[in-house]
Amino acid sequence: MARVKRAINGKKHRSAVLEQAQGYYGNRSRSFRSANEAVMHSMRYAYRDRRARKGDFRRLWIQRINAAARVNDMSYSRLIAGLRLAEITVDRKVLADLAVTDPDSFAQLVVLAKAALPPVTAGPSTGGSAPADATETAVDVEAETVDAS
Repeated sequence: MARVKRAINGKKHRSAVLEQAQGYYGNRSRSFRSANEAVMHSMRYAYRDRRARKGDFRRLWIQRINAAARVNDMSYSRLIAGLRLAEITVDRKVLADLAVTDPDSFAQLVVLAKAALPPVTAGPSTGGSAPADATETAVDVEAETVDAS
């Protein structure tokens, strides 16, 4: 089998890694071994954070929408639910942009969302407390058991 000389390819690879490590501190920019580790880590972080950036922006948009919705006396979740019921399909990126750049049109969307939501009924709190007649019944039952003994 013929002999393969790899010096050119190896040198090219090492110089490419060192070029990527320019600006790193100390040995990380000068020696191949340290530079290679640093570059591999940085590439892994870059890959991960390109995906994480999408979530970061979504979080930012939700904060902006929530702040603008609360200025218009509505919470973020009620706004999104109202828009969905009104069949208005505006994504969060556009909503956040409207909230920052054009508050009047955002306020119109809030009005439409409020109109689409069912009215909130003012009844007993949903804290899980028992109705008043249930407590009276319990007291009556206790009184009957005391009389019977």
